[in-house]
Amino acid sequence: MQLFKSTKTEGDAEPPRRLNPNRVRDHLANERTYLAWMRSAIALMGFGVLIVRLRILRPPLAPQPPGNGWKLGLAFSAAGLLMVLLSAQHYFTVRRDIEEDTYAPPDRWVILSTLVIVILGAGVIYYVFTIPLESLGSVIVE
Repeated sequence: MQLFKSTKTEGDAEPPRRLNPNRVRDHLANERTYLAWMRSAIALMGFGVLIVRLRILRPPLAPQPPGNGWKLGLAFSAAGLLMVLLSAQHYFTVRRDIEEDTYAPPDRWVILSTLVIVILGAGVIYYVFTIPLESLGSVIVE
């Protein structure tokens, strides 16, 4: 018993169209790259929140220097958010290039992301080495 009738007759049946396996592989690699960028963006945003919340580790009665940790945390979070937007744009650009068979690996994203990570890493090094040591001594549990 057949509930739904097919509009095609037995004579009209076409063999299923096979996709080019290389193209499928390219699309899957593009998707994996996109997901890797997403993981990196989430890690950057999480690290930004962690930097801002480092002040919580200090005892409440200890003097709280104003510090610039929140600026560094904000920079990390903004970089992570920007990475989400740029990775989505890059994913669709590469997808279109794969479909049109015109893909050429872009150097600008590698250079741009390298510069952003170097700047953020320099900010972390500056932040870690400019914290007064007296305020860190109150956190250590003996």
